[in-house]
Amino acid sequence: MMDPTTDNAGTTGDPATARASLEALRAEIAKAVVGQDPAVTGLVVALLCRGHVLLEGVPGVAKTLLVRALASALELDTKRVQFTPDLMPSDVTGSLVYDTRSAEFSFQPGPVFTNLLLADEINRTPPKTQSSLLEAMEERQVTVDGTPRLLPDPFLVAATQNPVEYEGTYPLPEAQLDRFLLKLTIPLPSRQDEIDVLTRHAEGFNPRDLRAAGVRPVAGPADLEAARAAVAKTTISPEITAYVVDICRATRESPSLTLGVSPRGATALLATSRAWAWLTGRDYVIPDDVKALALPTLRHRVQLRPEAEMEGVTADSVINSILAQVPVPR
Repeated sequence: MMDPTTDNAGTTGDPATARASLEALRAEIAKAVVGQDPAVTGLVVALLCRGHVLLEGVPGVAKTLLVRALASALELDTKRVQFTPDLMPSDVTGSLVYDTRSAEFSFQPGPVFTNLLLADEINRTPPKTQSSLLEAMEERQVTVDGTPRLLPDPFLVAATQNPVEYEGTYPLPEAQLDRFLLKLTIPLPSRQDEIDVLTRHAEGFNPRDLRAAGVRPVAGPADLEAARAAVAKTTISPEITAYVVDICRATRESPSLTLGVSPRGATALLATSRAWAWLTGRDYVIPDDVKALALPTLRHRVQLRPEAEMEGVTADSVINSILAQVPVPR
């Protein structure tokens, strides 16, 4: 594995080196964030699948720090947008600006023109501005004044949000939610993890200076491209494909749900399972890979019935129940 203390990310383009580089991300991010390994894994899976991630958790659980640490450990351009109630769509995508010297309009790119966009507290802004990201997330382009403009590759939106029951938040529209490959929940830390966090701060850790914390780039664009090529060669048997379809179809028949997983969601689950299989060192997908990624891939693509929600049923509990009932292929 690459030495994670180096300032230069190894970019040989070799699949084995690429896997080692992506594994080294965990060690780098752990220098800044304690106890969030599942979220780190989810972000890496999203990068491999060219997808986007929604991070949900109460304020103060290091959602923003997690994405910033990932950006510091990757050799990618990063921008951050703080979503507020008065944020306009053009503040995200860019706009035409009149140049008095040339007497012409010129396009001024917005912060969306980057590799890794941190959309901080995305549900603090009204749906009109939230929807300004739809085209960028799905088509990898922005259209202003009828002219489409391509975004850089790779391009990933990592959005953070507080739970919608908190005051001053706007629920994300279903069409917007469906554009996120994964929804990762960031829990409150365990007692020991919280002790570790406070100990780091007592020893001088500054979350605004990740370089001082020792976070260094360990992977770059060539590693990512090599990894994506290797993931695309990971074998998926017909039985696994059928298993994914059966899980998603079961959500559409669940009495606890008014909205089940669409074919887009089934495709997403197949892709994330494939990426996870490759990350764990296999060139084929097994049912456990599907189970491991089912919750983060599907939880935001289903909608609970009001009566089920009142009884304390959650999207996660419904999906877990379905996973326990759908026959697992050999």
